[in-house]
Amino acid sequence: MQGLATGLLPAADAPVSPISLVGESIQEVRDIMIDGPSGIMTCAFAERPHFEVTRRRLVWSNGAVAHVHSAHDPEGLRGPQFAAAWCDEICKWPDARQVWDMLQFGLRLGDWPRQLVTTTPRPIRLLRDIMADASTVTTHMKTRDNAPNLAAPFMDTMEAHYGGTRLGRQELDGELLLQSENALWSYDTLDHRRRKTHPALVRIVVAVDPPASSHARSDACGIVVAGADANGHIYVLGDHTVRMASPTAWAKRACAAYQAVGADALVAEVNQGGDMVAAMIATQDAAIRVKSVHARKSKFMRAEPIAALYENGRVHHVGVHAQLEAEMCDFTADGRSQGHSPDRVDALVWAVGELAGIGMAEPHVRAV
Repeated sequence: MQGLATGLLPAADAPVSPISLVGESIQEVRDIMIDGPSGIMTCAFAERPHFEVTRRRLVWSNGAVAHVHSAHDPEGLRGPQFAAAWCDEICKWPDARQVWDMLQFGLRLGDWPRQLVTTTPRPIRLLRDIMADASTVTTHMKTRDNAPNLAAPFMDTMEAHYGGTRLGRQELDGELLLQSENALWSYDTLDHRRRKTHPALVRIVVAVDPPASSHARSDACGIVVAGADANGHIYVLGDHTVRMASPTAWAKRACAAYQAVGADALVAEVNQGGDMVAAMIATQDAAIRVKSVHARKSKFMRAEPIAALYENGRVHHVGVHAQLEAEMCDFTADGRSQGHSPDRVDALVWAVGELAGIGMAEPHVRAV
């Protein structure tokens, strides 16, 4: 968890008001920032404010007011003005830069307009820019520091599964991790190609990279959804990857993703499972068209032409797919990412390769 405060030291005087409370959604502001275990209502020891539901605001007896805003509605921040703001989980906002910019124009009241950002750090450009600002003060807290408030076995379980991994360093230790120097993808490239929406799509596929087993230390089952428009541009729509799942569980997850987007094919790597993959999908929905693919090249060699499509501006991510992107930006020539098999990247490669018409099998010679 990172806490970021921007501005100069305050002059203690009248109550700071009005305040903007910005979360990913109105519901998250209510459930987490206001009523949550660390929310305003829980921590208001001296006086609990009154929540006016219809006006979406908190009101204190001294006249201070805090208004609720959703990151899905940046235009809702156009017009109002504030003396302070609290922004929660900024790294998962759908269009963080636009929402942040609108908020900055409204922070114009009082002697010292200020804002607080609380977030699990992900290396999006906005967070890097905020942290680099000379007026930002950064505090840092690890999940372990909050252990007395967590279930007794939680930390041991999390550290056993994720300790030392890139994901664990981000989620448990609150580290801001940048991409590997020699990775095939960079966050700058992904950010530059990112889109909020996509045009009409002529094809949509779901790609599945199944694990060899389903025990606690198994690889994840990579499940990625992507579509292509009439101009040959490809849009990554979703990452539905699941960890430590049985064949039935990951097949259900893949079929649900297929049905939700109206895909026309499910592309499945069958090196590990052979005919089992198609059979498991058929038990969930026999109408799904499964296209089996065999990995004969190394993971890195399969990924190189896909990374080239990104560089050429033909592949776009719709929204943010944080765990997939973290894996992509740590994927190097050793064929691993974050210390383990890049299951999300594998599924992405199969999906984009199918839509782009890039064959992943090695060429061979047949006698005639």
